[in-house]
Amino acid sequence: MNPGDEQSYSDYGDTGHTRTRLPENDPYGGAPRRPHRSSSKSLVTVVGVVVLLIAAIAFANRGDDTTKDTATTKGSRPQTSSTAPSGTHPVGTKTTGIPSNFPRTEQGAQSAAANYAVVLWSDSMVDTLSRHSIIDAVADPSAANRLRSVFDANYSAAFLRNVGLNADGSALKGDTFVDRTLPAGTKITSYSAAAATVEVWCNTLFGLAGESSNNPVTSGWSTVTFKLKWSGSDWKVLATGQKTGPTPITGDNPVSGADEIGTAVKEFGGFTYAR
Repeated sequence: MNPGDEQSYSDYGDTGHTRTRLPENDPYGGAPRRPHRSSSKSLVTVVGVVVLLIAAIAFANRGDDTTKDTATTKGSRPQTSSTAPSGTHPVGTKTTGIPSNFPRTEQGAQSAAANYAVVLWSDSMVDTLSRHSIIDAVADPSAANRLRSVFDANYSAAFLRNVGLNADGSALKGDTFVDRTLPAGTKITSYSAAAATVEVWCNTLFGLAGESSNNPVTSGWSTVTFKLKWSGSDWKVLATGQKTGPTPITGDNPVSGADEIGTAVKEFGGFTYAR
C-alpha cells in the first residue's frame, strides 16, 4: 500500500580596488565584455528601474471587483472530485456486528460495499458458523444459499490445511491467523434506486504470524466487485467478484517480525467505512 534540493546563490561584488578589462576578442563570439562597475549612480538607476517595473506590473494586473467575480464564477471553478470523501458519518446501526441500514443513495451503496468487503474477506470467515452468520447478514435472501456454497468452497478443508490452519479454522498454538481487508476507495459502475454495482479497491493482509509459520503475513492488492440490490431497507449482496490490482510499488519499509505483526493485529481494531 503506501517525497528537493535547495539551491543557493551568492553575489560576488566588485572590491573597488582592482578593475580588470577582458580581451576584446571574446572566445565565445560575443561582443567585447565590459568590466563590472559599482558606482552609487548605477545603483540608484537600477533601483529606479525596478520600482518602475513593479508599478507597471501592479497597474496591469489591477482589476475591478466585477471582473474578479466573473472570473471565479461557479462554472469556471474546478469541481470536487467524485472520489473525494464526503464527510458523512458511517451508519449508526449494526446487524450481528456488521454496519447496516445504509442510505438508498450512491454513497450508501458505496459505503455498504466497502463494509461488506471488510467482513467477507476477514479472519471470521474461516469458521463455518461465523461465515454463515456473516453471509446471512449481508446477502439478499434470494442469493444467500448460493453465496454460502461459494464461500464454503473457498474455505475448504484443503484450503485451511494449505494455509496452516486446523480443520476448524483455528491457528496452531503460538500462531496468529491474519486476514484483514482495508478498503482504499470505492467506485460506482452502475446505479439505480433498485440495484447498484460497486467496485472496492482493497489492500489485504493475509497469512500466519508465528515463528514456525510457513505462510508469513503478506500484503496484496485487489478489486472486489459487488452487485447490490435494495432489499427492504438496506443494500444487500447478490453476487461478488474479485481481480488482482491495481498494485502500487512496494515501499522500502523494513519488514516487521512475526511477533510484532501478531501483536498489531490483536491490538489494532478495524473500522466502519463510509464515503
